[in-house]
Amino acid sequence: MLVFRLNSVSFARTLRDLNQLWLSEAMAAPIEDYALLSDLQTGPLVSRNGSVDWLCFPRFDSPSLFSALVGTEEHGRWLLAPSYPGAAVVDRHYVDSTFVLQTTWETVSGRVLVTDFMPVGFGRSSLLRRITGLDGTVEMHQQLIIRPGYATVLPWASRVRDHADPEAAILMAMAGPDAIALRGPHLPQAYAHGHEGNFAVSKGETVDFELTWFPSHSEVPTALDVDHALDQAVSYWARWGGHCRQDGAYGDAVKRSLLVLRALTHYETGGIVAAPTTSLPEDFGGPRNWDYRYCWLRDAALTLESMLTHGYETEALQWRNWLLRAIAGDPEGLQIMYGVGGERDLPERELGHLPGYRNSKPVRIGNAAVAQFQADVVGEVMVALERLRLAGGKEDHFSWALQRLLLGFVEKHIEDRDFGLWEMRGNAQYFTHSRVMMWAAFDSGIRAVRDHGMSGAAGHWEHLRERLRDEILREGFDSGLNSFTQTYGGGQTDAALLVLPQVGFLAYDDEHMLGTVARLEKELLTDGGLLLRYRTESGVDGLDPGEHPFLACSFWLVEQYARTGRKADATILMDKLVGFSNELGLLSEEYAVKEQRMAGNFPQAFSHLALVRAADAMHRVDRLSLAVHTGA
Repeated sequence: MLVFRLNSVSFARTLRDLNQLWLSEAMAAPIEDYALLSDLQTGPLVSRNGSVDWLCFPRFDSPSLFSALVGTEEHGRWLLAPSYPGAAVVDRHYVDSTFVLQTTWETVSGRVLVTDFMPVGFGRSSLLRRITGLDGTVEMHQQLIIRPGYATVLPWASRVRDHADPEAAILMAMAGPDAIALRGPHLPQAYAHGHEGNFAVSKGETVDFELTWFPSHSEVPTALDVDHALDQAVSYWARWGGHCRQDGAYGDAVKRSLLVLRALTHYETGGIVAAPTTSLPEDFGGPRNWDYRYCWLRDAALTLESMLTHGYETEALQWRNWLLRAIAGDPEGLQIMYGVGGERDLPERELGHLPGYRNSKPVRIGNAAVAQFQADVVGEVMVALERLRLAGGKEDHFSWALQRLLLGFVEKHIEDRDFGLWEMRGNAQYFTHSRVMMWAAFDSGIRAVRDHGMSGAAGHWEHLRERLRDEILREGFDSGLNSFTQTYGGGQTDAALLVLPQVGFLAYDDEHMLGTVARLEKELLTDGGLLLRYRTESGVDGLDPGEHPFLACSFWLVEQYARTGRKADATILMDKLVGFSNELGLLSEEYAVKEQRMAGNFPQAFSHLALVRAADAMHRVDRLSLAVHTGA
């Protein structure tokens, strides 16, 4: 190993120049190197090297201002890091149970602390970055490239005077409906592609920057008091995290997962996005790249259950109200996903000008799965709302009436094939998991009438429930394989079958389930010990084969192990899965074991939801699935 001692300013400048060359060739960082920030409206990602590579203002599903995550730095980013190539991150963490990120950099000339956060509760869209000198003097480099509209627009940039402080300047960028203002004592200078510059920070010195989005027809918002905004952000997240009911060996992971779910929830609408990103690949270099910045009814329903289990009744009710608004109207218009505010029009299109994360094409916005019929969705919603009733949530004339309409929708489509939990892009089929969730929808309706005094045709629903149960056991179970199958009459298996006991269709230790688990272990477990969703080589999903293990599936297997007395197997797998989190406790959609890297959109709500369920099973936390496991 070569060690250089930088005793001269000239040599330091040479290294700085080399660093600028490195910066100009930088590509998106490994997915696990990113940190999530949140103001409960949007979720930017900050890389370990100090670059904000993804930012959508003002909402999760707004067009991005920074798109380097799915392109290069020319597609927009905000880099703030020491100018020396030898600079190293020696510590990176969230302040307690918050999304206030602190990164300690060490260079040959000193140390600095960078604090990145978003203000919560100020009714504005801002990203704040504070640099604090810890030792010596460190030269910092800043590069700001603003590209609104998913990097399709080059904004008009200029310096203007701050009306509130005539001695200060603001760097303004404007294009169409978007205006962005950067405040700070060392504004970067214009160059061919954006703005950049260097400045020094000495021990005891603090330098603050605020990047604010606002509608271009409005006045520039006044500057925030950064100290106050920081105190408020820390206080909010610490207070929210302090209400978390969690214990056991995985208590910290559960708490961070619940915090992630909260961070992905829009504070005004209550909509929960599946992830704050689009097109992070399930298979590097492949086409399985999807936009997850929308609200899936399935994900939100599972979030409701987790929030209730761990003491967040208010958030659960907020989601129910979002649901009622989103799906209100003719049940025939029911969608599997909606925009953050309940929007229905989410057409999918490809952004050909973006090269994709590590050249994984295409980059997509919108999601064509919005038009799919997925027969499991009403069941997911009905099971979650039953859980809410069990926790003391009260129905009103609107909420229960809407649920009755949903059950009518299920009955009307009881003979229809669907595209399944995994949003297959092949042909519609009878997916066993989907049929079970239709069963669960009627089961929840029956319980609402008989256990909670709601009005409804419980006897008729019971007939439909039993009809489905007999059908599923006849058509969805292969006695020769001693296993449930992915589809009726098909020979493939599917990790989604692990959900059957979770919703009470049968017991975790039922012989049908034990046989299914044995087959899943034989056919879907990878050499790395993780569970695939299904075999993509079968062609059932209409796409080229190839993807990495979907983490939620392995967490479901942990739950199955824990509920059937396989404690040692559950512990080994759970420890492995929790170990795939980055040092901030964040999980992606998938994990590439051989490459030892994350894959898929990040952070992924479904992965964190499944972690909470698995931990609850390990800790023997009682859930609705246990209360109804007899499959009555």
